[in-house]
Amino acid sequence: MSFARPTTRCLKQLASRRFASSSAGKSPTAIVMLNMGGPSTVEETYDFLKNLFMDGDLIPLPFQRFAAPYIARRRTPQIEKQYSDIGGGSPILRYTKLQGEGMAQLLDELHPESAPHKSYVAFRYANPLTAETARQMKEDGVKRAVAFTQYPQYSCSTTGSSLNELYRKGKAGEMGDIQWSVVDRWGTHPGFVEAVAQNIEAALAKFSPEHRSDAVLLFSAHSLPMSVVNRGDPYVLEVAASVAAAMKRLGHSNPYRLVWQSQVGPSAWMGMQTNKALEGLHRLGKNRVVLVPIAFTSDHIETLYELDLEYGKEAKERGMEVYRAESLNDSPVFVRALADIVTEHLQDCEAGKGPVSTQFGLRCPGCTNETCGEQKAWFARGG
Repeated sequence: MSFARPTTRCLKQLASRRFASSSAGKSPTAIVMLNMGGPSTVEETYDFLKNLFMDGDLIPLPFQRFAAPYIARRRTPQIEKQYSDIGGGSPILRYTKLQGEGMAQLLDELHPESAPHKSYVAFRYANPLTAETARQMKEDGVKRAVAFTQYPQYSCSTTGSSLNELYRKGKAGEMGDIQWSVVDRWGTHPGFVEAVAQNIEAALAKFSPEHRSDAVLLFSAHSLPMSVVNRGDPYVLEVAASVAAAMKRLGHSNPYRLVWQSQVGPSAWMGMQTNKALEGLHRLGKNRVVLVPIAFTSDHIETLYELDLEYGKEAKERGMEVYRAESLNDSPVFVRALADIVTEHLQDCEAGKGPVSTQFGLRCPGCTNETCGEQKAWFARGG
């Protein structure tokens, strides 16, 4: 399979080249892109934080109905300032729509049997929320849908939470009668790996040739509380697999480490933390670094503020030469990868391999959330 870079112009031209099978009046095959989301404007920050802290799948809190709004109000001013500093809001919705539209257009070419394809965005904590997307799908008469996580690596606190919410809406009949299947993880897919590797190579090219091979690649992923890791969540393993695949594609050209960012609160989280790793590298005389957001497919506050304006800026003030590999954003290679992932999934479904992967059905050994078990069984039956 080739992953040569198509042009953005080519992607746009696909919109006008629909196959005959995608005739007017045919119910679209929905590709529902699941993600955490982010406030598109500074004014949406409080609602985003409140929704986040209300999610018992992510952060179980005592008296959650009352605690979540209180915590959100306390944190809002600080987070609003961060969103102001990156331009007034998160670009994640814009990029997710762009990726989804390009993917759907390619799917009409790659898998005309299920055309027309239509992408939907279902964010967990920001607009468009899952309930809004559910109403739109019902209005569009959707009968076949693919729940497509936009987290390459699976975690119960991210993909699992989004699927739990989708299950609750589907079980309640808010989407109508839909046949479901799930793309639950794809962190080692060749197209994803290629898109990441190309962005790393572009960042490495910014160093002078004589120093390029000495630069350290710091793969940075959102951390998890150790309480989640210790109950058997597969996220750490799957992020490590993505890093290994990227380094294999790069021919192990540079020294590297996997580090973790975005720890909050006093409890133990997966480490070491990205900012501490940068401090340590400087102490060891390793002052050329590429930061690689390996678990984020679009720019948002963790890349634009935390990596760029916080960690990267601090490192440069120490005299380090630091570049960040671009997020995948509008990469045509990545859009093609998304289309290939869904095409392969649809073909597997048609071949009778079932609506979910083998790995999907396994709950964390320490899981006590009964909704997870119900959700997995529901999707395994096709909804």
